[in-house]
Amino acid sequence: MEKIDVKDRKILYQLDLNSRQSFSRIGKKVGLHKDVVARRVKKLQEKGIIKNFNTAINTSKLGFIPLRFYFKFQYAPPEIKEEIIDYFVKCKYIQFVHLIEGSQPHDVSLVISVKNLHKFYNFWEKILKKYLYYFDNLDFSVYVKTDVFGYTFLVDNNTEKKKYEFFGDVGYIDIDDFDNMILKLIVTDSRLPTIDIAKKLNSTAITVNNRIKKLLKSGVILGFRANIDFQKIGYKWFKVFLNLKDYNDSNPIIDYLINNYDLHSVDRSIGNIDLQLHFILKDVGQLHQIINDISNKFPDKIKNYTYHNVIKSYKWNYLPED
Repeated sequence: MEKIDVKDRKILYQLDLNSRQSFSRIGKKVGLHKDVVARRVKKLQEKGIIKNFNTAINTSKLGFIPLRFYFKFQYAPPEIKEEIIDYFVKCKYIQFVHLIEGSQPHDVSLVISVKNLHKFYNFWEKILKKYLYYFDNLDFSVYVKTDVFGYTFLVDNNTEKKKYEFFGDVGYIDIDDFDNMILKLIVTDSRLPTIDIAKKLNSTAITVNNRIKKLLKSGVILGFRANIDFQKIGYKWFKVFLNLKDYNDSNPIIDYLINNYDLHSVDRSIGNIDLQLHFILKDVGQLHQIINDISNKFPDKIKNYTYHNVIKSYKWNYLPED
């Protein structure tokens, strides 16, 4: 585990609020000179704590349908597991590939985004013909809405808790090739300077800046974030699956948890789980404490719960290909 101090935590928090803001601006907020901020950020990158800077894109605005798929390996030797993971990482439809463990009976979590379910079926049929023998406990669901919150766990619960709303009833935005090229350049490099984007696209900084502002205003771009390796700094990313006795209790539970600074996100989906919550925590003991707290606050409301934590992220990309 890598040691980070309070200043590093504040820098990480600021980069997650807006990774395109200047080091000078971050320095004023955390009480450091811009050159010191730059050195600290470089060191955080060298240690692998900052994996990259990404642009959060609401793919539903671009017409994508987000699907979540879990499965457990069976009869799969290590080389086959590696082959399957590599296949998913290279697939253009797949945005996120995570290796997971926990009480939930799954080993792999995928987020798949498509614009056409028939096209997706053809793609999925090829996967099943190739690898079904190695899959067990297949579980599909469709994302309806996800609220993702800033990393207030890095600082304290009195700090601004920024929210990013993915999916939902957002409406379709038609973007042109130029917008799409901008998104491809900054999706995994949100700190790429405007002038550099302009040079790559044979355009001007003013044009690029105006396009980015328009993409922000339309809600295609939700924000600019830091992709942090939580395990490097002693945290784990847990996902909790709650089944409720009465679905009407889901909103009160969310409202109760919304100020919990460990809460990472809340998923709404069509599937076999009533409520899905993500937390960034030190250990599973903290998770059980949170569940006990919910149970005490809402007695006799939770039917059962399972969980998993992310062991390793193989792919993290906010922009799928059509």
